Amino acid sequence: MTGAKTAVDWLASVAPDPDACRWEWERNPLGVTLLPAGKAWDVLILPGRLGCPTLDVLTRILDRPGPVLADSGDARTGFLVPPGTAARWLGTGIRTAGAGTWIVVPHPGRPTGKVRWLVPPDGSGTLTDPALLELAMHEAAANLATKEDPA
Repeated sequence: MTGAKTAVDWLASVAPDPDACRWEWERNPLGVTLLPAGKAWDVLILPGRLGCPTLDVLTRILDRPGPVLADSGDARTGFLVPPGTAARWLGTGIRTAGAGTWIVVPHPGRPTGKVRWLVPPDGSGTLTDPALLELAMHEAAANLATKEDPA
C-alpha cells in the first residue's frame, strides 16, 4: 500500500488543502475528490473510441505511461500530461483541462464509482509526453480507419 500512499500524497499536493483532500477521499462514498488541473499536470481528454486504442499503442512503446483516467463505459479517457499542455494543444476533438479547471480524481488505491484509473499514478510524478501521446493517437486513429475501410 506504500505505492498508493505515495500516489495519494502526490495527487493531494495540488489541492488547496491536502489534508481536506485526503479526508474527502476517505469519507466520500464515491471515492473521488475534485483537484485543480494546471499545477502538477494537465489532462488531455480523448473520446473513448480513440482513448483506449491510444493507451494500447502507448503501452506497447513505453514501460509505463503516465496516469490515465477513464469514466464509466470508457466514454472518455484522460491522460495526465505536463502543466501548460492544455493551453498549447491544437488537436481537434480533444478536450483539455488545464489551469483554472478542476477534475474529478478517484482515490488511486481503491475501487471507486464512475471514474477509475486505467493507469494509476505511482507517486513519482511521471506524466505522459504530449508529443508521444499525439503520435500514439495518430497510430490509433490510423488503425481504427483501417479496420473500418472494407477495401
